Amino acid sequence: MANLPSVEKRNRQSLKRKARNVVVRTQVKGALKAARTAISAKDPAKVKDALKEAMRVVGKAKSKGVMHPRTAARRIARLAKSAANSLKK
Repeated sequence: MANLPSVEKRNRQSLKRKARNVVVRTQVKGALKAARTAISAKDPAKVKDALKEAMRVVGKAKSKGVMHPRTAARRIARLAKSAANSLKK
């Protein structure tokens, strides 16, 4: 266990950050799942709303440093491409 005050503080900070990151990652997964569900339902209004929400949540995760910027961009791009293809057919 940590003996120095600075190490104890770093441990507290890392636990706090980990808890916040878990919450943000869970929100991202939920938003992406909702968007994929809307895309598979092929309802244009639901797809638009779900895609907008997913992009917002992923962008927020990226800005907070929970998700790497390229990972966020890749997920948004794949989701948008999937939405475009599902509505085109």
